[in-house]
Amino acid sequence: MTLHRFAFRAMAATHELQLVAPSLAAAQRAAAAAIADVLRIEAKYSRYRDDSLTSRINRGAGGAPVAIDAETAALLRYADDCHRLSDGKFDVTSGVLRRAWDFRAHPPRVPDAVTLAPLCALIGWDEVTWDADAIRLPRAGMEIDFGGIGKEYAADRMATICRDHGIASGLVNLGGDIRAIGAQESGAPWRIGIRHPRAPDEAIAVLDVVDAAVATSGDYERCIEVDGVRYSHLLDPATGRPVAHWQSVSVVAPLCVVAGSLATIAMLLEARALPFLAAQGAAYLAVDAHGGVHRAPAAASP
Repeated sequence: MTLHRFAFRAMAATHELQLVAPSLAAAQRAAAAAIADVLRIEAKYSRYRDDSLTSRINRGAGGAPVAIDAETAALLRYADDCHRLSDGKFDVTSGVLRRAWDFRAHPPRVPDAVTLAPLCALIGWDEVTWDADAIRLPRAGMEIDFGGIGKEYAADRMATICRDHGIASGLVNLGGDIRAIGAQESGAPWRIGIRHPRAPDEAIAVLDVVDAAVATSGDYERCIEVDGVRYSHLLDPATGRPVAHWQSVSVVAPLCVVAGSLATIAMLLEARALPFLAAQGAAYLAVDAHGGVHRAPAAASP
């Protein structure tokens, strides 16, 4: 058995798939099928593609319901669970705020309350009507965005497809969202370094995982700094402004979509994050705004 590595691009980033297989051909078959599914998910749910289902739903806002399939309905059910679990902080209709927040603009600009107010008024997952067959956004200008769960869902799908191709040991790294397939061939856990949120070339901790996932949500990947203040892309749907209580939160869970959503919800809940994660029974490593490290028992080693 040999470890094979495959790099590929999707979702505007470069990713890596590591697979332990008896031959290169076996690894290539599994990798090709898994990567093809990531590209399928991107084409279906990307908000940047005019031909995606997401864009079709958003164009129909204020009009007739838009037909969906079973896969999309399952994602919507999960988004609904996250909305309830987070007291409304995790809201897949909050993507409209990116109309005001441009994290690539030069020079960067912080939108004012007058700009944010009409966008916040378009947020409201609890107003959306949907079932297993269709979804309707009730007001023109509303949007849905699967970005908070789509990449993590794709990582889980990759792991499932690789297992279906006979892979018992491997590692999916989809833009920092990690899903381990079993343990390493030696039986040792996969060791996942967690990036220091203020020192990109350093690891602040290492997490050991076997057949589980690690996802991190933080204020450093997409952010702007204005007058010495950092503004992250994680926006409170009630105010339209970035949260600032945590530098990053990493969560270990059986599925990547669960790890990712719990990490994001924790960031959005700010001071309520650690009790929330404890109530979910999640192993975590969180770095607060002052650089203090908080970890669940046995969640991480230095």
